Amino acid sequence: MEHPDPGSVIRIGSRGSDLALCQAADVAHHIRIHRPETAVEHVVIQTSGDRVLSVPLARMGGKGLFTRELEDALLAGAIDLAVHSLKDVPTACPDGLVVTVALAREDPRDVLVAARGATIQTLPPGSRVGTSSLRRRAQLLARRPDLRVLDARGNVATRLAKLDRGEFDALVLARAGLVRLGLADRITHVIAPDEMVPAAGQGALAVESRAADARVNLLLPLLEHRPTRLATLAERAFLARLEGGCQVPIGALGTWEDGTLALIGIVADVHGRGSVRGAETAHVESESDAANAGIRLADRLLGEGARAILDRARAAFGTEGGDQS
Repeated sequence: MEHPDPGSVIRIGSRGSDLALCQAADVAHHIRIHRPETAVEHVVIQTSGDRVLSVPLARMGGKGLFTRELEDALLAGAIDLAVHSLKDVPTACPDGLVVTVALAREDPRDVLVAARGATIQTLPPGSRVGTSSLRRRAQLLARRPDLRVLDARGNVATRLAKLDRGEFDALVLARAGLVRLGLADRITHVIAPDEMVPAAGQGALAVESRAADARVNLLLPLLEHRPTRLATLAERAFLARLEGGCQVPIGALGTWEDGTLALIGIVADVHGRGSVRGAETAHVESESDAANAGIRLADRLLGEGARAILDRARAAFGTEGGDQS
């Protein structure tokens, strides 16, 4: 395989949060492992989702709240790669850009971080639980309608600080983000997928590049992790078929091993008043096999009542955005 020119520089763009910087550093580390002659520079770019913290994500409008400015920088040639949390990446990629699922996936499950070490079941009635995600809100209220689910914006450290100040009694976060930040000791309850289905792509990293940039794209197969790629392809195909962004109440989780894909999916009412969920198991050898499994599950759930749930969510919130860690 042809290598990038010795001494060439790869400019990696990411958001400026501690988690985003950690994820970009992980990708840079693996690039250096495979191509030690390649220099890596890090460029921090603020996104609209980072700038506006006073408005709930579901009300902000538009897709790509945590990716759009990074994609603009790619198209303008200001950076060569953008590193994202895959769950924040819209299912439709802008013309001229390509997305690669990079590295092995971290644990995709959601977790509870509670002030007094509680689990979802042992939180006292009326407890204030913070989350920025309609998906989490919907599934949490389905189990505990007595809880007060409040919007929690900001990066992981900001939200944990609010918890510690007593603004919340608990937070729901992605386990992957806490692990990457070295904060796994804050977790009080790991939520099983049958209790709360994660966001499509949760725990996985995406690397976005210009489709015509052969120098950079020669690196990307070295970073890709096939089991993660196939599992998340099925999840994102499920999401795309339902015409959902990360800020509608949709969850999906796939696992791929030895050619077999197991996929679960849910469409949940934002007020916790019911859901439609299902599972699909398929022999998967290619990307199209994985995508078709996701499409089949989505079509089945649409026929079982998911369409009405999604219509209610869109009427109530009318927008799509990011599902923060």
